[in-house]
Amino acid sequence: MLAPPARPESTTAHGTHGNHPSMTTPSELQPVRDHIASRIIGQQPFIDSMLVCLLSDGHLLVEGMPGLAKTTAVKALAESLEGDFHRIQFTPDLLPSDLIGTDIYRHEKGEFEFRQGPLFHNLLLADEVNRAPAKVQSALLEAMAEHQITVGQRTYPLPKLFMVLATQNPVEQEGTYHLPEAQLDRFLMQAVVTYPTRDEEIKILELDSQQQTQSHAPPIKPLTQEELFAMRRDVAGLYLDPKLHSYIVDLVQATRQPKRYDRDLGRWCRFGASPRASIALARCARARAWLDGDTFVTPQHIQSVAPEILRHRILLTFEAEAEGVTTDAFVNRLLTLVAIP
Repeated sequence: MLAPPARPESTTAHGTHGNHPSMTTPSELQPVRDHIASRIIGQQPFIDSMLVCLLSDGHLLVEGMPGLAKTTAVKALAESLEGDFHRIQFTPDLLPSDLIGTDIYRHEKGEFEFRQGPLFHNLLLADEVNRAPAKVQSALLEAMAEHQITVGQRTYPLPKLFMVLATQNPVEQEGTYHLPEAQLDRFLMQAVVTYPTRDEEIKILELDSQQQTQSHAPPIKPLTQEELFAMRRDVAGLYLDPKLHSYIVDLVQATRQPKRYDRDLGRWCRFGASPRASIALARCARARAWLDGDTFVTPQHIQSVAPEILRHRILLTFEAEAEGVTTDAFVNRLLTLVAIP
């Protein structure tokens, strides 16, 4: 175990503490998790992915067939947080101004006034994001990448708390398009939502019956933005051993030079992950460790988040697709080959 080096106890304005650097605890986020779990059955990995992205100040891409509660889960997360929430349905006729807003001419003032669009909300649900044209994707990319939007010659900053949760149907569905690689790279993680088990689907029917008979959902006290930012600071300060920095870089480098580890992996991969994947692995591994109640990051934390960080950043060859190889299979095999410190 790569534990942090021992330190003498120190006293701060918060009190006395030793090797435990965190002032916040996962229990403070438990009401958010419970509220989401009360709205959907199962899908625990998906819920964890939303919380990891929330703590890591990143954006989440969610892929799954229609009807798997993707939108319901995102709405439940928004209900649990203090801030503005907006859902926008992406369609082929969507315009960039439908996202960023537009300048409106005020005749009484004799000047143009900017009217903000949905991107100025704290949480944005981009439903079926892969149905929109390229110009709309470009507008969304600037917001995700630069935390700002540009209209004409003016640039407007977005709120400090800004998170995009985008859902997409598999590209095999009619009327969908591949997202640009530059935009995919801006999503911190990609979660894949699968069909529920038989027992879970029975519970879904029971939950639906309960919701039909209840006039109002039970109230929840939302997590404040100050509380969330405090959690993010503690997550960012979680100990990550320098040897694990090397392990993270080795994993990402292996996606670019897979033939050094395995001949088949070399045949299957066209392009590997960018350095942004290394940053994402470190940030999300810290968040995963914090959620688990640990005070330092282990290789297991890195491995647990690696598939969701790498699956949308790796481009497979046509040969791999012909052999039925998926990016998840590629990543899982790579995790068994790259040496753990």
